[in-house]
Amino acid sequence: MPGSTNGSNSTKTMGVITVGGLVVVTAYTVALGSNGWLWFGWVVLGLITLGLVVTARST
Repeated sequence: MPGSTNGSNSTKTMGVITVGGLVVVTAYTVALGSNGWLWFGWVVLGLITLGLVVTARST
C-alpha cells in the first residue's frame, strides 16, 4: 500500500519522540524532583503513540 510507508515513518517518529520524552522526564525527576504534570504529559504522549501503532497495524 502506498500510504503504509508514510504511516510507518510517522509512527516510528512518534515512538522516538515518546522515548526521548521519557528520557527527559526521568532526567528532570532525578535532577530536580518529581513533577506530576510532566509524567502526566508523558503518559498522554505514550497513549497517543500507542493509538498510532494500533491504527497503523489495523490498516
